[in-house]
Amino acid sequence: MLSNIFFWTTLTLYIVLILSTVVIITLENRQPAKTIAWILAIVALPVVGFVFFLIFGQNLKKEHTINRHHYRQLLRRLRNRQMPERLANLPEKYFQLIQLCAKTMGALPTASNTLQMLPSGADYMQALLRDIAAAKNFVLIETYIIEDDAVGRLLSDALVEKASQGVAVYLIYDDVGCWRVPQKFFRRLERAGIKVEAFMEVRFPSLTSKVNYRNHRKLCVIDGTTSYVGGMNFALRYVSHAQTKWYDLQLRIEGTASLSLQHIFMADWQFASGREIPASLFAHEPETTVNEGPVVQMLTSSPASQYPELMYALTWALQNARRYVYIQTPYFMPTEPILQALETAALMDVDVRIMLPMRPDGKWLKWANESYFSELLHAGIKIYRCTDGFLHAKMVVIDDDWCTIGSSNIDFRSFENNFEVGAVIYDKDTALEARRFFESNLPHCKELKYAEWKRRPFGHKWAESATRIMAPLF
Repeated sequence: MLSNIFFWTTLTLYIVLILSTVVIITLENRQPAKTIAWILAIVALPVVGFVFFLIFGQNLKKEHTINRHHYRQLLRRLRNRQMPERLANLPEKYFQLIQLCAKTMGALPTASNTLQMLPSGADYMQALLRDIAAAKNFVLIETYIIEDDAVGRLLSDALVEKASQGVAVYLIYDDVGCWRVPQKFFRRLERAGIKVEAFMEVRFPSLTSKVNYRNHRKLCVIDGTTSYVGGMNFALRYVSHAQTKWYDLQLRIEGTASLSLQHIFMADWQFASGREIPASLFAHEPETTVNEGPVVQMLTSSPASQYPELMYALTWALQNARRYVYIQTPYFMPTEPILQALETAALMDVDVRIMLPMRPDGKWLKWANESYFSELLHAGIKIYRCTDGFLHAKMVVIDDDWCTIGSSNIDFRSFENNFEVGAVIYDKDTALEARRFFESNLPHCKELKYAEWKRRPFGHKWAESATRIMAPLF
């Protein structure tokens, strides 16, 4: 008798809890696809779906965890320290987009820049270590992952050496991205005088409020004049070798766009640590000069943003493409605006090509990527899958005059939940170099044909469809 009472009482309370959670999700006015996915997960997966929602789905927790720090206002205030350049070479074709990014994000266009693409982890590490060795005032590094392996230790040794010379060194790492890194690795840096901060530490019982909002940015700034942005973390797997081929891309910048990255880092440091970096550190900031170099804007996205800024910029660029769109991304779970813009471009005879890894790091991710293939191929979009390594580059190039390189994947999480950063470049020479990088990877890929894809097994189709329902949650 008591067991029956306990069972029915527990079941009633659980049903009330689930129904109230469904009401809360509905009232939050999320995107319809995400609302339906969460409701389906909670109802169809008893207990597990609810726990999953507690960890990954709470907008109320986002409001409490992110917005109470006034992150958006903080970033805009720091960006306003940068004096606007007197630019005479803004491209007319993209003038509206430049204005949009400046208005919604405070992302000032800069043109006093020299750019260099680094197409491998080895190239990136060599260039970065040279610039760190030449640092006079400060080194700022922000990364999702820094492993305690050969690459991570090589970087840490270089930072310790600079700190011993009196150079200020600051490091932000993501706590979830570095979950498996032993704390002794970071304590060694701190003992050397390096300022180290974990971004939004995730510890029980605060797990549910923070694990969903991660700092996925990869940027470095040296002395306010030289900087790096792109998709590469600091780990041995990012450096290709005989056993593992890794295709990635990082951008080296000399010029005033480095100040934009510097201010992004300063906002992230203050948000993560609650402390400002002393203004005296930046007493040697370079003066803005008038230049005819590539026009660059540094765009950000974060869960604190009023608008999904990177997604807006990319959607605009796709809608205005006239000749071609080439995309490289390891994870492809696009939002509806991005998907519609891609399909519309292809149906208007724009040459749209998407390059992805053949085997993403996880079955669910593979099925999620592939759940979009049928409609992409049907619209005339070409899909290339990297077969002899892992494609991790995050790059889009359009019409030989526009490209973006950064940390953002083409997926829901990058556009809405993660802290991301990307360089948008309005320049023919840089766009042509990005195009050549894309084309240089084609020999390592196999093009997927629609007739071949339609013959895949039923079980494969079912796995894709089931995963697609949950794609907005990934």
